[in-house]
Amino acid sequence: MEKTFIMIKPDGIKRRLISKIIQRFEEKGLYLAACKCMMAKREVLEQHYSHLSSKPFFNEMVESMMSGMVLAMVWVGKNAVSVGRKLIGETDPQAASSGTIRGDYGLTVGKNIIHGSDSVENAEKEIKLWIGDDVLPVSFFDEAWIY
Repeated sequence: MEKTFIMIKPDGIKRRLISKIIQRFEEKGLYLAACKCMMAKREVLEQHYSHLSSKPFFNEMVESMMSGMVLAMVWVGKNAVSVGRKLIGETDPQAASSGTIRGDYGLTVGKNIIHGSDSVENAEKEIKLWIGDDVLPVSFFDEAWIY
């Protein structure tokens, strides 16, 4: 089974959307294999968003991500990365479809509630960076029933 990294950002936590977001992933048949609630460290954020380091909004984005708790999660399931991306929606909540997490709850690009891995390779890197090796085995008791 495939793994993906999903993170609820400080704006999602401050707005008390954790249970609504988790429910969407569970209803889609994904399995929560690990989660950590934490204050994100600058070094981790700079590494996570290194591909955006030359952008003018980079420092503001890092500060925003340090403004409150984040919930880092590993979800497992068939095509978990693409399923996660579809549930999340477009980066800009104004462009995101209704029925997606960002379309329903996001406010602006800077307050778009959630991050999700965009590839299996990036999921592996992000899981290692945020969660480490504390991930449950990828098979689960009802796998045959769901898939």
